[in-house]
Amino acid sequence: MSERGPLDFENESEEEREEREARWAKRRDPDLDQPAGSPGHPVSKVPVPTPPGASRYGWFLGVVAVLLLAVVLLNTLRTQGNGSAGLRKGLIAPRFAAPLVFSSFPDDADVNVARKAGQGRAGKVPACSVTDPGVLNLCRLYGAHPVVLVFTATKGSQCIKQMDIVERLRGRFPGVTFAAVAIRGNRGDLKRLVRNHRWRFPVAYDHDGILANLYGLAVCPQLTFIRRGGRVEDTAVGLVQPAELTRRVRALGT
Repeated sequence: MSERGPLDFENESEEEREEREARWAKRRDPDLDQPAGSPGHPVSKVPVPTPPGASRYGWFLGVVAVLLLAVVLLNTLRTQGNGSAGLRKGLIAPRFAAPLVFSSFPDDADVNVARKAGQGRAGKVPACSVTDPGVLNLCRLYGAHPVVLVFTATKGSQCIKQMDIVERLRGRFPGVTFAAVAIRGNRGDLKRLVRNHRWRFPVAYDHDGILANLYGLAVCPQLTFIRRGGRVEDTAVGLVQPAELTRRVRALGT
């Protein structure tokens, strides 16, 4: 008879088998006896901790809120006439009457942007009805000719360079009116610039920048090209070189 080793269970008696199983039962890992999720060994129900202040559905509500905000923003951008790149083509340019830089109006005179009488700070009378010779009235400009409206400032080399380009080119287009509005800044500085650079086209002054909002100004300079009758044809953001300016002005017609 061969000598049995410690792992030789082939010829053990029933009594020896029961003794062996009883001995090993004390050391058995119960997790190895049943698969996870079985009735005898359910999956652990210890909850996974959530971040402080977070609720079970907080992440879901956060995602929904972000999506709703994106939809509202997109619709707003689609429906508003002005944005960070000027007015959309085909819109009527916002009417205004702004004090000219060399007029007798005080430095803090407001630009009239009223569409009808009695609109408070926007204007007591409609902007188009203002006929004072010291005012740049957009309605009168586009009522007679197409208009190139330059928004500028007293600071910035690009702004000043654009005004110089307009001064050089405007004589080629007698059927188009060129005008400018300086946004904020110092009116005395603006007067000096007009004199020193000999800008002969009308330059108005917007002391509180209301036209920057109405026309969606993004940078200086910015040009709005308006057809006769008041509809926007195009907007140029940034410096427009002579060749490009010529092309855009010709597209306005007469």
